[in-house]
Amino acid sequence: MFPVEVFRSEASAANLLEQVRWREGLQCPRCQSESVIKYGSYREYQRYRCKNCGRTFNDKTGTIFAHAKIGLDKLLFAFYSLLRFNTSIRQLDAEIDVSYRSLHRRVERFARTLDAPQLDLVGPVEIDEFYVSAGKKGRERDQESRSRGLSTRGRGTYEQDKPPVFTIVDRGTGDRYVIPAKSADESTIRLLLENRQKEPLTVYTDGFRAYDPLAEDDAFDREYVVHGDGEYANENVHVNTCESHGSLLRPWLSPHRGISKDKLTQYLRAFQLRRKLLRKPGREALKHAIKATL
Repeated sequence: MFPVEVFRSEASAANLLEQVRWREGLQCPRCQSESVIKYGSYREYQRYRCKNCGRTFNDKTGTIFAHAKIGLDKLLFAFYSLLRFNTSIRQLDAEIDVSYRSLHRRVERFARTLDAPQLDLVGPVEIDEFYVSAGKKGRERDQESRSRGLSTRGRGTYEQDKPPVFTIVDRGTGDRYVIPAKSADESTIRLLLENRQKEPLTVYTDGFRAYDPLAEDDAFDREYVVHGDGEYANENVHVNTCESHGSLLRPWLSPHRGISKDKLTQYLRAFQLRRKLLRKPGREALKHAIKATL
């Protein structure tokens, strides 16, 4: 459901921000003191004063919403639409009548605040990789315009403008992760799998040779299928869940008209958050998105 009531006015949006930010109690953003009193108001926002350090602040102070020229109701609408409906920034610009540059800056700042996924693998684990065409976007001074590796087939690297994205599915917890990398090699794979609760960790892969060293390591129990031989599943051994999850990512990236490889991580974290909000009702999903930025 769409939380229309939150987007009707900045006062409604401010009320929701207040509920989420101070859900565990009011405290000063500067010294974390709980000795805080109300101190007038700032537009639609309650103002506070810390009795410990004397600082005054409001509900937006110290957040990504502070000093924004765009109204909070419009910002929340933009973030919600991005996560829920994968609306492009260009379309949001038309919908809420805000300059593309200002909105783009705020959306990117929102994505940068999202935490990197913390892997604590239980297993069995599926791991697979695919490649995204993501070159330099825009025209920089004294440099050529955007270059892309779009004509290059097969595997690629970050330097070739075709960075790999690893998909990891932990069958033990049901968690799914999408993580960009510089290259798809043994060291990267070991780094992704290093946080595990027990050894050996059962790992299901395809026949890509970068996974081969896992079979010789006592910390892993690697089983695999060879897609080149027409083998896609052998009882529980497959990476079909990874491929299914990865297939959802390409449509997610598509409306944004080609993402720079330098910004790919931000969009993947937004995609990760979107998956967590998938089955939450509208208002709860928006609360969760706000909480993720604090």
